[in-house]
Amino acid sequence: MPDSAADADAAVVDAAADVAARYRRFADSEAPGRSALYEEWSAGVAGDPAMQRVLARIPAAHRQPPLVFAVTRLLGAPEEGYPAWAAWTHAHADAVVDLCEARSLQTNEPLRCAALLPALAMITGPLALLEVGASAGLCLYPDRYSYRYAAGPALDPVDGPSTVVLGSALRGPAAAQVAETLTMPRVVWRAGLDLAPLDAADAADRDFLTALVWPGETGRRERIAAALDIAAADPPRSWRGDAAQPGVVAAVAAEAPAGATLVITTPGVLPHIPRDGRRRLRAEIDALRARVGARWVTLTPAGLADQWHPPLDPRRWTGFVLAVDGVACAEVDPLGGFVEWRAGRADVRG
Repeated sequence: MPDSAADADAAVVDAAADVAARYRRFADSEAPGRSALYEEWSAGVAGDPAMQRVLARIPAAHRQPPLVFAVTRLLGAPEEGYPAWAAWTHAHADAVVDLCEARSLQTNEPLRCAALLPALAMITGPLALLEVGASAGLCLYPDRYSYRYAAGPALDPVDGPSTVVLGSALRGPAAAQVAETLTMPRVVWRAGLDLAPLDAADAADRDFLTALVWPGETGRRERIAAALDIAAADPPRSWRGDAAQPGVVAAVAAEAPAGATLVITTPGVLPHIPRDGRRRLRAEIDALRARVGARWVTLTPAGLADQWHPPLDPRRWTGFVLAVDGVACAEVDPLGGFVEWRAGRADVRG
């Protein structure tokens, strides 16, 4: 028993140290310039051993700062300075730990469709969209949103302007050429695959997704809420499963209608899949490309070297990359705020 107790104490110490380091990184390199409140809260946690022990009770995969902060706000924490937030969190620690354990960090940003659209516009339709890591599926509706590109066209759905208007920018020497050929896709089937899919019509899921918006991000909560209304009115097919396991993506893809081009999208999800899982997923996508002519469109950090064939030049490619079938096309804002096209259109058209 003494050994077990000592081991338990050591585990708590290690977990608290992980919390301190993780929240310090977040305060120093992720929150600045995006959310002053989250910067203050995370810096506070990094210097507060008592709070570190509270958050150490949450499993490591569920204690990311944006998730913990969203859960506390969802449960009623005051959006004030660190002392008020810490006092509230200590008083409601059990509820915070339980809800963090039940939820996962999910970025479901419809603005990413503004980055996906230039690639989707090159693929012969009609399209059957299958998104890996779909959450509530808000990136499965590129044909239902309006687009306003700086230095580019204004596009609307066939039935008129959408309640979701996505502002982005086309940049780079090829911007004019991309703008000339940008069209709305025709989507005839949409499906999402996720470890923990969310329901756009469920009040609790809607509240959770909007709580994930960081304080200080103007307009994002309203955009997500409007996109949730669109998804709720015409829900996508939704599967719960691990895309990194053999056969899972193929099983979902088998439901796609004949006569439509299957397009598998992975916007922002690959960094959250371990390397071996990414390799299995890539092999399954490649098999679907060979067997049914599927296409693969991804938004992925340039640094994930195992995704690019041929490898990307790190002097030329930084940040996030829009790619079609593994061919890098554009450098993009991770949430869709700009698209800097670099590939020849003929390189990825089809």
